[in-house]
Amino acid sequence: MAHVVTQSAYTRLTERLNRFPQGAPPTERLTKILKILFDQKEAEMVSLLPVKPFTVKKAARVWEMSEKEARKVLERLAEKALLVDFQTDGEMHYVLPPPMAGFFEFSMMRIRKDIDQKLLSELFYQYLNQEEDFVRELFATGQTQLGRAFVNETVLSEKNSLHVLDWERASEVIRTATHRGISVCYCRHKMLHLDRACSAPMEICMTFNTAAESLIRHGHARSVDISEGLELLAEARESNLVQFGENVRQGVNFICNCCGCCCEAMIAARRFAVMHPIHTTHFLPRVDENTCDGCGKCVALCPVEAMTLVSANDPKRPKRKIARVDEDRCLGCGVCLNACTRTDSLSLEHRPQRVLTPLNATHRAVVMAVERGKLQDLLFDNRVLWHHRALAAVLGAILRLPPVARAMATDQVKSRYLEALALRYS
Repeated sequence: MAHVVTQSAYTRLTERLNRFPQGAPPTERLTKILKILFDQKEAEMVSLLPVKPFTVKKAARVWEMSEKEARKVLERLAEKALLVDFQTDGEMHYVLPPPMAGFFEFSMMRIRKDIDQKLLSELFYQYLNQEEDFVRELFATGQTQLGRAFVNETVLSEKNSLHVLDWERASEVIRTATHRGISVCYCRHKMLHLDRACSAPMEICMTFNTAAESLIRHGHARSVDISEGLELLAEARESNLVQFGENVRQGVNFICNCCGCCCEAMIAARRFAVMHPIHTTHFLPRVDENTCDGCGKCVALCPVEAMTLVSANDPKRPKRKIARVDEDRCLGCGVCLNACTRTDSLSLEHRPQRVLTPLNATHRAVVMAVERGKLQDLLFDNRVLWHHRALAAVLGAILRLPPVARAMATDQVKSRYLEALALRYS
């Protein structure tokens, strides 16, 4: 390969990863993680690839090698789950997934002997929990986030069920996916190596569509049919796990079944609650203060500490307590309703304002980039999502607006222009 490397291969790779809308701030621990997952040659080569999906021909041109040689490299990277490969119109395309939700998780979604998973788990934990830059970039920057909660459909009333759209149902994601893959839970597997894992089911991480197809092909996930997928969803709900999935309406590529103790999304929801790191459902639990007996079971089950016990201010029973919901923290997942079996004092009601969910991954990526000031990484230097001059002109102008005007323009882009373009050009 004729390209002359003037920086460390891993420095170039971290800079490449930080172009993603959610970012991956470079630190010494991130470099250590990348050195476990990528050898030096792989890091160098991947750092030269575009953000958008590409073909063997494109990679061969970038790497200045034959297509036959490029294909071998790409297949090896896909085999290691460092690239996702998928067919479009009969031709194989490749894309580097972001660190999360992406190759960080993929590295722990099966038992492997080709990498030191214990050391990797320790580094992941330090990078995500002891350092703050990455997890803040991932979960607490901008208004549009990577993931959203799904409501527990089994606790919905008949009236509520009428107002839940198909894309808001985890069961519908399973039914409509082109491929369904089941893997080991990255979060609990990581905590297992740290002797901190809980007893929640391990083999219950769900991927769908093109991501699942690639992971299944390379042995990182096992294929399941609709029936088994729904059975596993039921098992997750019985285990009081929260369904946390990709924040899009079309083409959801993952749903994690999260516990409050191990899962990064739930930990982030507690650490950065005021910044709303997870998009909520359209529901909030309501407490019937007349029947709540203050048993505290809902408090124990809530993965984000949105339920507390407070005084009922009952003059006849001064020690009586009742549950209270912190609406700013609450995900609207409905897990707490599983606990309220004795008095049925909890019910779900609609939030006053409907939560906006991006149309698809393209829509979400551009809005996230606008909010985080990274739009140029998607539009320029051969890193575009769409070859569309109008999109570049409009979004480029947004970046030059003062903050208040930019926020207003971003809301308009979310609701009208960008969604139309996402439908047309995705």
